[in-house]
Amino acid sequence: MRPMIAEYDPKKKGVKNDLSDVVMVKYKVDPNEIPVEQQAGSTLPLMEIPGRDIEADEDYNPFEHRKLAHPTSDMDTLIHLLKGSLGSGILAMPMAFRNAGLYFGLIATFAIGGICTYCVHVLVKTAHELCRRMQKPSLGFAETAEAAFLSGPPSMHKFSRLAKAMVNWFLVVDLLGCCCVYIVFIAKNVSQVINNHLQGTVWYDMDIRVYMAMLYPFLIMMNLIRNLKYLAPFSMLANVLVGVGMGITFYYLFQDIPSPSDRDAMADFYRLPTFFGTAIFALEGIGVVMPLENNMKTPTHFIGCPGVLNTGMFFVVSLYAFVGFFGYLKFGDNTASSITLNMPNELLGESVKLMIAVAIFFTYSLQFYVPMEVIWKNVRHLFGAKKNLAEYSIRIAVITMTVCIAIAIPDLGPFISLVGAVCLSFLGLIFPAVIETVTFWDRPNGLGRFNWVLWKNIFMISFGIVGFLTGSYVSILGIIHGEE
Repeated sequence: MRPMIAEYDPKKKGVKNDLSDVVMVKYKVDPNEIPVEQQAGSTLPLMEIPGRDIEADEDYNPFEHRKLAHPTSDMDTLIHLLKGSLGSGILAMPMAFRNAGLYFGLIATFAIGGICTYCVHVLVKTAHELCRRMQKPSLGFAETAEAAFLSGPPSMHKFSRLAKAMVNWFLVVDLLGCCCVYIVFIAKNVSQVINNHLQGTVWYDMDIRVYMAMLYPFLIMMNLIRNLKYLAPFSMLANVLVGVGMGITFYYLFQDIPSPSDRDAMADFYRLPTFFGTAIFALEGIGVVMPLENNMKTPTHFIGCPGVLNTGMFFVVSLYAFVGFFGYLKFGDNTASSITLNMPNELLGESVKLMIAVAIFFTYSLQFYVPMEVIWKNVRHLFGAKKNLAEYSIRIAVITMTVCIAIAIPDLGPFISLVGAVCLSFLGLIFPAVIETVTFWDRPNGLGRFNWVLWKNIFMISFGIVGFLTGSYVSILGIIHGEE
């Protein structure tokens, strides 16, 4: 569930995004704005290691201790889950089906969606258990990883801060990777429109990298805005553009649909890792789950049966499979890395490309805010009185890095697959399995009869590692050979 439109929340004065559970909780800050643990030179984790008396206290109910100013109902949470799921990944699903085949892609999309949903269940259930042990009302993704190692076997305690840092930084790399993908996406859609209207001029068939370079100063201007409330109108405009653009896209998809027999039921085996990377890029939204669950009025309904999560993910996976199936059915081997690139070069089709490109441009600014907050809070103590200059400089440096990476890797399809294979294999599959294993390792019957939980998690970790290695390898080869 890649969030296309991250939104400004005026009540919380923050951005609704994948990292909303880690922003502003990295450090405790003293009045001089110096992180306490850095100032004191401490290497202790921010959470205390629970004693056995606390761990044995099963009477603590974390849900009763949550003090929420504006708790969300089950329906509100479901709407937020669905709204955050309509992201840029849905535009790449037809390409995923091209690399899997029409019917195998359909089955595999539901299979991967089911695995991703199960891993979210594992993470949320483990977080609930750790909340009881630590006697804390709620935990974010990174905090859950830290608490698991602190309350697990004594030999694991020393890795608690490393676990939290790894989750945080994989989330940061994931979001910055999405920012790089956005740059490539914008450049490709704009270049198609320009090439159609400026044939015979110096602008015709210009290198896609030139468009990315031209985008650079506009990205800097937008992302030097540090107050999110000034970006709120752009977020609203982006929502409107995406809604209209997707509506027009569906209109084109259902015109003159060919027979399913004209498409491959299953693609060549060597193309499946690319499908895995693209599909998990589109479907995996584990970073947004914990903030939603932590803000619910009735958190037990989140992972119940049917539950908010199951209901939401069923609709999300079905929608993504629907777009992927009919997108590949419509365009076949000509399916582009983003379905918008297959829109015809006429007024309505070109309007889709420009509307989605503008929406993605605004989304870059909101998506960029969250990793920038994490980076800044890790380095702000180094700059003394020149914090403003330092923050602006770091912002420009990070923007420059994303543009340079996009220019170096201008192939949208393999780039999307690479981000999914590298970041989301760990975040969505490996980390939840490791967290659950460490949490219940030394508990009586914690790993179930015949240690089935351990064997299941070994399978999940192995599946994630295989997906990471094969997806990364095939994606890097595609980037090297310039294959879309």
